[in-house]
Amino acid sequence: MKKLLFVILIVVGVTAYSKAQVNPHAIGLRFGGDGTINGAEVSYQHGFSERNRLELDFGVGGNKNEIRTTLVGMYHWDWNIVAGFNWFVGPGAGIGIYTQDDLDTWVNIALGGQIGIEYDFNHLNVPILVSVDARPMWDFLGDPGLGWGACLGVRYTW
Repeated sequence: MKKLLFVILIVVGVTAYSKAQVNPHAIGLRFGGDGTINGAEVSYQHGFSERNRLELDFGVGGNKNEIRTTLVGMYHWDWNIVAGFNWFVGPGAGIGIYTQDDLDTWVNIALGGQIGIEYDFNHLNVPILVSVDARPMWDFLGDPGLGWGACLGVRYTW
């Protein structure tokens, strides 16, 4: 059963691999969080090919007790589902400065990944990319543990 599932995934991946189209550049905002820590990020995507890109996000978020400033880099592989509708996944890392109750400040480093879906309105000649994604990250310095949140992204493409 595992071999059959693996073969199906390879066939679907190879078929979709040839159809995905990553924009050369996209810039915009990502909004979201995990319900405890929420915020926004300025997001830039740089396409390497029709199927791969780098996403860099600079964000500020928090709650009444904590403020987080973060810089995150993610590498994406993109696959087309239907015209304009794609899904993506990839690994990444981040660094953040956390301040809690205006008393304690520390640096945090995290490793993780990102998975999401997006609709590229360029398919309709509108230079907008809208995405929904999840980004589980394992913080291993400063505030150890696994955290993740869901985000809505809106970007202008060129």
